[in-house]
Amino acid sequence: MPSMGLRALLLIGLALLAAAAQPPNVVLIFADDLGFGDLGCYGHPTSDTPTLDKMAAGGLRFTSFYSTSPVCSPSRAGLLTGRYQTRSGIYPGVLYPGSRGGLPLSEVTVAEVLKDRGYATAMVGKWHLGIGPNGTFLPTRQGFDHYLGVPYSHDQGPCQNLTCFPPDTRCFGICDQGVVLAPLLWNLSIVEQPVSFPLLEARYDAFARDFIAACARRNQPFFLYYASHHTHYPQFASQEYTGRTPRGPFGDSLAELDGSVGRLLEALQDSGVGDNTLVFFTSDNGPETMRMSRGGSSGLLKCGKGTTYEGGMREPAIAYWPGRIAPGVTHELASTLDILPTLAALAGAPLPNVTLDGFDLSPVLFGSGKSPRKAMFYYPPAPNPQLGVFAVRYGNYKAHFFTQGAFHSGTTPDHDCSGLTPLVPREPPLLYDLEADPAENYNLLLGGVAKPDILAVLKEMRSQKATFDEQMKFGESQPGRGKDPSLQPCCAPQCPSKPSCCRCPSPSWLRLPLPPPAGTIL
Repeated sequence: MPSMGLRALLLIGLALLAAAAQPPNVVLIFADDLGFGDLGCYGHPTSDTPTLDKMAAGGLRFTSFYSTSPVCSPSRAGLLTGRYQTRSGIYPGVLYPGSRGGLPLSEVTVAEVLKDRGYATAMVGKWHLGIGPNGTFLPTRQGFDHYLGVPYSHDQGPCQNLTCFPPDTRCFGICDQGVVLAPLLWNLSIVEQPVSFPLLEARYDAFARDFIAACARRNQPFFLYYASHHTHYPQFASQEYTGRTPRGPFGDSLAELDGSVGRLLEALQDSGVGDNTLVFFTSDNGPETMRMSRGGSSGLLKCGKGTTYEGGMREPAIAYWPGRIAPGVTHELASTLDILPTLAALAGAPLPNVTLDGFDLSPVLFGSGKSPRKAMFYYPPAPNPQLGVFAVRYGNYKAHFFTQGAFHSGTTPDHDCSGLTPLVPREPPLLYDLEADPAENYNLLLGGVAKPDILAVLKEMRSQKATFDEQMKFGESQPGRGKDPSLQPCCAPQCPSKPSCCRCPSPSWLRLPLPPPAGTIL
């Protein structure tokens, strides 16, 4: 018989082995229309982002991290599936409240990959990948156990008479007209319409905290996808953040986002799971500079939302896992496409049996090697097979084969960004060394004279584009399936004067218990 001391040591050893075998929890935070230059840790002089700056100081900050699209819906499809949006059909543009299409159920999301590994899964915030008849395309049909959020952009409904900043500051602008007011959904139920913007983030934070705590009590690994509405137009914030920052409404919205990140980190620590949780932060696309001071900043990068210049798709990104990820800055090439394969590897989950465009970033995260990603391909908001990708990054170099402005990136002095700047084929391509010239100012092929090594790089990039374009199989366009007004979410489906009559009183609850209050089922 082993002694009591030896038995205790064996029990401790088994406990440590069990802890080591426990797959990590994951909190994936996705900002909205946040530019490369908007955070303090990325150089903005007046942004109030102490939590994100602390994460950057204590984690791994990326300088060459990309989304798959310069607009919302496609970039979210790329994030969740590890596949370019052209494969899933989330093009051209974005989905709307009454869109018939959505992220096809045949697509495998990262939530589904982790759920099959035993993870609890939840999402809060902006979905923007379709609703469909009876909620066909909503998160709970795509691998998430729980969902609380607005199913599309919060500007896709009348906002001119809604309060964005308490006590009574109306939302700036008028947003989309002729559609229903933006609803708040719990799973498939509408629990509030219109959504209360000043209360929204607090509700998300309470939901996230309760989900984390419940999973910790069950000792169950979890995946939480926190898709914030901040800092998309129209900006909003709670009383705690209203009027707090020198950047005005945009800065207040950003400060609330940062505060929510702080509360997520607190919830992890309070539940005792902080040491076994990867927190990853990034954004869906570049800033909407047409909104000027209300639109965000791409920093030193060119243009912003809607364009395939760096400001449209190069994003801030931070990986934070104290004790596992060493603090530092990486210039390695990475993308939202890489999230799914990376999390699958960390969880020990098999990859879906589909063509993936992402890579496992574990060597970058844990300092054991280089990024397996060698190239990044840039699609515009409305891609088509005839033109293929507009630009290619290969190593440090980027070649533009087509350029086009975007109204989302208007009002800047750079004419290339304007929505009035048409599609221009570039032959020879515009070629930039992004390591030396991230602002894309100095075309290496200007004047028609280039060194042999530059010409060799260009030849390789032409080959990369040709091969990628040839092998890409475009899925059926989901936005192209059109709209049906009857699919717009309405909490009073029998009311006589749609869409304006789709209104329900605010719920009496602020903390969200399980199960949720009854609401209108989609």
